[in-house]
Amino acid sequence: MAAEKLRDLSQPIDVALLDATVSAFYGTGSKDERTAADQILRELQNNPDTWLQVVHILQSTKNLNTKFFALQVLEGVIKYRWNALPVEQRDGMKNYISEVIVQLSSNEASLRMEKLYINKLNIILVQILKHEWPGRWRSFIPDLVSAAKTSETICENCMAILKLLSEEVFDFSRGEMTQQKIKELKQSLNSEFQLIHELCLYVLSASQRTELIRATLSTLHAFLSWIPLGYIFESPLLETLLKFFPVPSYRNLTLQCLTEVAALTFGEFYNVQYVNMYNIFMVQLQAILPPTTNIPEAYAHGSSEEQAFIQNLALFFTSFYKVHIRILESTQDNLASLLVGLEYLINISYVDDTEVFKVCLDYWNALVLELFEAHNNLDNPAVTANLMGLQMPLLPGMVDGLGSQLLQRRQLYAGPMSKLRMLMICRMAKPEEVLIVEDENGNIVRETMKDNDVLVQYKIMRETLIYLSHLDHEDTEKQMLKKLSKQLSGEDWSWNNLNTLCWAIGSISGSMMEEQENRFLVMVIRDLLNLCEITKGKDNKAVIASNIMYVVGQYPRFLRAHWKFLKTVVNKLFEFMHETHPGVQDMACDTFLKIVQKCKRKFVIIQVGENEPFVSELLTGLATTIADLEPHQIHSFYESVGHMIQAEPDPQKRDEYLQRLMDLPNRKWNEIISQARQSVDFLKDQDVIRTVLNILQTNTSVASSLGTYFLSQISLIFLDMLNVYRMYSELISSTIAGGGPFVSKSSFVKLLRYKTVMIEDVPRIFEAVFQCTLEMITKNFEDYPEHRLKFFSLLRAIAAHCFPALIRLSSQQLKLVMDSIIWAFRHTERNIAETGLNLLLEMLKNFQASEFCNQFYRTYFLTIEQETFAVLTDTFHKPGFKLHVLVLQHLFCLVESGALTEPLWDASTVSYPYPNNAVFVREYTIKLLGTSFPNMTVAEVTQFVNGLLESTNDLSTFKNHIRDFLVQSKEFSAQDNKDLYAEEAAAQRERERQRMLSIPGLIAPNEIQDEMLDS
Repeated sequence: MAAEKLRDLSQPIDVALLDATVSAFYGTGSKDERTAADQILRELQNNPDTWLQVVHILQSTKNLNTKFFALQVLEGVIKYRWNALPVEQRDGMKNYISEVIVQLSSNEASLRMEKLYINKLNIILVQILKHEWPGRWRSFIPDLVSAAKTSETICENCMAILKLLSEEVFDFSRGEMTQQKIKELKQSLNSEFQLIHELCLYVLSASQRTELIRATLSTLHAFLSWIPLGYIFESPLLETLLKFFPVPSYRNLTLQCLTEVAALTFGEFYNVQYVNMYNIFMVQLQAILPPTTNIPEAYAHGSSEEQAFIQNLALFFTSFYKVHIRILESTQDNLASLLVGLEYLINISYVDDTEVFKVCLDYWNALVLELFEAHNNLDNPAVTANLMGLQMPLLPGMVDGLGSQLLQRRQLYAGPMSKLRMLMICRMAKPEEVLIVEDENGNIVRETMKDNDVLVQYKIMRETLIYLSHLDHEDTEKQMLKKLSKQLSGEDWSWNNLNTLCWAIGSISGSMMEEQENRFLVMVIRDLLNLCEITKGKDNKAVIASNIMYVVGQYPRFLRAHWKFLKTVVNKLFEFMHETHPGVQDMACDTFLKIVQKCKRKFVIIQVGENEPFVSELLTGLATTIADLEPHQIHSFYESVGHMIQAEPDPQKRDEYLQRLMDLPNRKWNEIISQARQSVDFLKDQDVIRTVLNILQTNTSVASSLGTYFLSQISLIFLDMLNVYRMYSELISSTIAGGGPFVSKSSFVKLLRYKTVMIEDVPRIFEAVFQCTLEMITKNFEDYPEHRLKFFSLLRAIAAHCFPALIRLSSQQLKLVMDSIIWAFRHTERNIAETGLNLLLEMLKNFQASEFCNQFYRTYFLTIEQETFAVLTDTFHKPGFKLHVLVLQHLFCLVESGALTEPLWDASTVSYPYPNNAVFVREYTIKLLGTSFPNMTVAEVTQFVNGLLESTNDLSTFKNHIRDFLVQSKEFSAQDNKDLYAEEAAAQRERERQRMLSIPGLIAPNEIQDEMLDS
């Protein structure tokens, strides 16, 4: 009954009843009452007329949750329907919200009591402003400023509104508003800033109210990054801020404002003001935080305000130095305060807080890179002059001057850089290869989850240390060896100290000259092996083992040049493969694989003093070496040996090694197959299933490293494998064993590397694999995740390497393939959706080039277009944006180019004779999107579709067009839209990789494809 009453919006809503419903929803009622209340509130929220009751509700209720509900309804209208409302309704709502805000913030008591409600009203007002201002509400800023002058509490709230507005326009606007609208709002804020500036200065000079001053500083902080510079440097603003800095209650806010000013980049016009600001700041800082303070200690025991101060200090120094360090270097007077500031920053870098360290590390990375580039380009004076900030042509004789300037600069920074090396060595992050970690109870365990933040930090630290190493190899080596000798003497021994040191040693691989690197490594490896001998205790040994493995894995160049060391290291790894301490065996197998990939030829030739190649010796003792390994470790071991065999140039020896390697699994396989021939039920036994899976994975591992050389082995088991697969799939489908994934399909995918050899076999594979797997995976999106991905990878392999086989499929079979592709890219699991989309693109291109082009597109064009738009406009599929765009571009290019010579429409049902496919697709697309997005006008949709057809040949315009449409359609607003810009980010990454390749050591030697070096 109550529900019916609330649903009737023809008369004013019963607010008491609404209050009761909201209260029931927020948990005062039973579970059923909550569900019923939820249902009613959802209906009200979705009813297009509810918003007309908002004012009535806000005026009548005392319940904060009911007010929030009403404002939520209003927010939806402002976001999606505001511009469609009549003028008087818009103005009425605008004036009402403004009045309530003024009324509630006009005295101290209500401003504090109604804080949450006022904050929400402020947000609503800013949402309205995004539509109304400047066009339909020119007087907004003057109105706001004059209201602020009437009372200190109204002024405090006006500051909050201005801050929100600045954040909306400058920080959160990407993906929320079209580019044009953002530009218009920025111009308006800039042109009207004088009034705001005067208000802020007036408050800071005249008010005594702490809350108002804090609100004003907070608003200034939001504005400082974009306001015209004269307002900062040609007014008393900086002076005023520096006055507030020593006052404890304003210290953090002022420091944030000064940091914004420090970060501004433009010409040299205001250098004098910057130097002045820095020097006054340093004098004040030394009074607040004396340079002798142990900052890490103070941080660990400080209040949250004091910790925030240290964080803000790190931000201030790094922002200032990034842009203005040159002007401090340029005169003798400022050098001393620059060095004091750097000392502060190094001390702050030792603070045990990830965020603080990240801020410092980013800056150190930038500074060291700059010093390194100048040092590296001494041979190229033009580049050097540019780096020195000299924008003039070089005259002969100036080059020497530049050289000495650079040397002076390096000498100036030699002290801080040496301290920085020690910081990097002491705090080096854990690299990905290290699997052995200390848990919170102080035990050494195997790492269970990768921490991506640590990996990112490692990457930056490694890069920084490599630049530091290039700047002074001697100092780097000296500090590392000194720290290592302290480990051996026990003076500095701890797991953490040894770990960070070894990670640092491993990270600079490739940065030294070969001769120096050899000398350095011989000492390091000798000391580490000694340490392993003299240290007692299982945990200690595991830590040392982990470090030995990590270091040797990083230096393939050294191992390739020193066979004795290489052999010792590999034998040490085999020893570690019997060590059952958690993580040691895994790491031994991983390091073995990494070393073999980089030194594989060394294992197939007879080395001086040996009777046979190492690979042969290894195969003889194979069973013993792998005796204590788990199945997944054995697979990794087999893959490593596959790499060795692949390096053997003699086909006869290669086949002999492969036969010896596969002897154990083949014997087991033959046993199982002969048993299965007698009774198929034998294959249903759980242990047998596990063994089959294991054997297939062993084959897959070797196939992955051997490539086509694996053919002799695969031919032995191929047909039996297909039969076993079909048997298991049928077993699963009939759920005899109650389900459960039995045999992974990776083997099949790997086989298809044999390309055209397989075309005849595809129908056979299709019969054995396709239908039965499809039944398993299309019931829902969750079961058999392994099978899903492998199934689509299999399809992709067929499409890429055996396309003629697809053309031979019957139309029913092809429809199955197309349905499963569509089904894949609808998947919310990112890698499955991407495999589906990549597969679709390959199919589209292949069919376009085939004689069946018209027939294929006539059947599937419209379905593919419709399904692609469906995922493109669904926010769950945002990561696929780049591929969605490519599919649509392909389809539109196809119709625009006239490549399809037969009509895409069905002439029997469409009476209108379209002149060509392009006109038909245009009409079809407008109709499709028009029905999908009723909140967009026909004109907007038509403009979008025309834009797409006009920009088919220019991918970036085509893509931008789609981005703007997604924002306009409101499907993608108020969300994180970085996936829509992923491709630009990828191009940037490739440019960065090319730069890194030019600097020794920046890309680790074991990541470079250096086949040629391994000879």
